[in-house]
Amino acid sequence: MTTPVTFWDNVHGTPRTTAPRPNVRLIETVTALPPGEALDLGCGQGGDALWLARQGWRVTSADISAVAVEKLTTAAATHGLTDQVTAHRHDLHDDFPTGTYDLVNAHYLHTPFTLDRAQVFRKAANSLRPGGTLLIVDHGSAAPWSWDQNAHFPTPREVAAEIDLDPSTWSTIRADSPTRTATGPDGSTAEVVDHVLVIRRNPR
Repeated sequence: MTTPVTFWDNVHGTPRTTAPRPNVRLIETVTALPPGEALDLGCGQGGDALWLARQGWRVTSADISAVAVEKLTTAAATHGLTDQVTAHRHDLHDDFPTGTYDLVNAHYLHTPFTLDRAQVFRKAANSLRPGGTLLIVDHGSAAPWSWDQNAHFPTPREVAAEIDLDPSTWSTIRADSPTRTATGPDGSTAEVVDHVLVIRRNPR
C-alpha cells in the first residue's frame, strides 16, 4: 500500500533535467512586497524558497517528503542561503508549522490522499501577521505530466468560500484564473491554467 510519504518521496526522487525554479504567480505577487518572514507550504525541491531568500526573505519551508526537504537543504547550502532557508518535514494532515509570518506561499497543494485543505488554509491565514499575505495557487487544468489527470480543480472563489474567513479580519485581494506556459520535469512544455487566490490579513 502506497502511503503519502512514499508517494511524494517517489515524486521528488525522480531525476529532473532542470533546476527548480520559482513559480511565476509567486514572483508577480511578492515582487512589490517588502521582505520579511515567509512560510512555504508544500515546498517541493525549493524553487520558491530559494527565490524568496535571494530577494531578502527568511523562509521556513515545509513538505511531507523527506527527499524534497533534503534536496532543498542541500540547494540552500550550495547557494549560500543556509541562514535564510530552513526546511522541515511536516505532514499537513496532522501537523502545521508554528510561528507567525508576513507571507504564506501555498502552490499546488493537491494530493491524492486525505487532506483537509480548508483547515490548512485557515491555519495559514491565522499564522499571518497584520498586513500579511496568503498566496494560494491551484491547478486549473492538468499538464500532460501531472499525476492528477482526473482531479477536480476548485475555482478561487470556491476555495475562498471553503476557507470561510471573517471579512473583518481578512480581505480577498485577487481571485482569478490566468494561463501560462508550464515546463515539466523532462523539459517539455504545455499551456495550463492557474487558479490564483490572494488573501491579506487586514492591518490593525
